[in-house]
Amino acid sequence: MRYVIGIDIGGTNLVVGAVREDGSGLGTVLSQPTRSEEGPDSVLARLTIIANTVIEETLSKQPEAEVIGVGIGAPGPLDTSSGVVFLTPNLAWVDLPLRQRMADALGYPATLDNDANCAILGEWWQGAARGAQHALGVTIGTGIGGGVITNGALYHGASDCAGELGHTSLDLQGRKCKCGNYGCLEAYASGPAIALRAVEAIEVGEPSVMLEHAGGDTARITAEIVYQAAQAGDNVALEVVRDTARYLGTGIANFVNIFNPEVVVVCGGVTRAGERLFAPLRQEVARRAFKPAVAACRIVAGELPGTAGVYGAAASFLQLRDAGKIGIPAQGMPRA
Repeated sequence: MRYVIGIDIGGTNLVVGAVREDGSGLGTVLSQPTRSEEGPDSVLARLTIIANTVIEETLSKQPEAEVIGVGIGAPGPLDTSSGVVFLTPNLAWVDLPLRQRMADALGYPATLDNDANCAILGEWWQGAARGAQHALGVTIGTGIGGGVITNGALYHGASDCAGELGHTSLDLQGRKCKCGNYGCLEAYASGPAIALRAVEAIEVGEPSVMLEHAGGDTARITAEIVYQAAQAGDNVALEVVRDTARYLGTGIANFVNIFNPEVVVVCGGVTRAGERLFAPLRQEVARRAFKPAVAACRIVAGELPGTAGVYGAAASFLQLRDAGKIGIPAQGMPRA
């Protein structure tokens, strides 16, 4: 059995897994907090240790196994050809030659793509978008990313910037986003933005169990606490989740009108809010987007929580291998 090491670099967590070449499963998977405040050198040093551990454990469990390469998903903007990350608003990385550094550190050929592209590619290969020719992915975590699949292939655009759905504008004079723009979808519906809106409601005197869950410290309120409180029926948390659904629904309605996908896959911790999120989200999309586009589109949660980016990073490596851009004999990457 041959494996590709899939690396998913997020603003909150680093996830590394060994993905079978045929996509049928995973070997060892490990995760650690990103701790981006330590700077890129420290993060990449820890990432190398994690990846080597995944490789060693996978090979020790299956002596006949072989690792053929490394696929990396990272926040962008970035250049897939040169392997350089130009800017990551949530990590503060600038002009980082990520692909080459990881290839040198691990001793395997490596590829680089946007982390949200990898997430939707993973869901298309082995998850909720299997079989679709036209699909969108929206990843919600520390930031909001997106990926576009058209005619069964990732769409990168002219300079690898396609799919930055989180940085589409909802409000010309809205909240400031970490990217420097104002009114971005990410500034309203990312994990930190969800927590911030909850804190703002509490600080104007709205009673909520969220403060108790956070030990009385509003700085400790997270999106996860908001979801938990909403499930328990907390009115402030429920309103935050409803507003999040409206923001996401507005953004997704725009994407549905532009791309006319068969499926929109929403990935990330926000999906734990369940139908409290998805029901009003779908209603908002139906209210705003063209009816034929809505009728053709399913809006669903991802089926690979925590590992969509790992699968997709590996799939990206395999697609480039199959296209002859990596000098490794192909055994065939099965399609969904």
